[in-house]
Amino acid sequence: MLGLMIALVSGALMSVQGVFNTQVTKASSIWAANIFVQFSALLVCLAVWLCADRSPLLSVFKVEPKYMLLGGAIGAFITYTVIKSMDMLGPARAVMLIVIAQLIVAYLIELFGMFGVEKQPWEWRKALGMAIAIAGIVIFKWK
Repeated sequence: MLGLMIALVSGALMSVQGVFNTQVTKASSIWAANIFVQFSALLVCLAVWLCADRSPLLSVFKVEPKYMLLGGAIGAFITYTVIKSMDMLGPARAVMLIVIAQLIVAYLIELFGMFGVEKQPWEWRKALGMAIAIAGIVIFKWK
């Protein structure tokens, strides 16, 4: 139940953040906004780490394979693509497409056991669920 609540909060925060970041971009540029977003995230993470964690910072370099350290770089492009999609499509359409893309890619990662994730079997009900979600986007967008 806690995982469900955390996931819902995460989705809500992503939507709000996307709107905020899009507005910041209008006052500056997309990369200036992205720098501010990533820098402010760094400051918050450092503050929480100082108050609540204190595990060795350099232990992240023990991860194998090393390409797993690219998450932060990917985060910069996530911020960029969220800002651009919300600006071009509006928050609701952009978020629907973002969520569908996340769902499809996450399922493919599970199906093929990519990046160290435990491989899962194909299930028609999951594919049907994705198809229904895609149909929902088409209906939502339909004029």
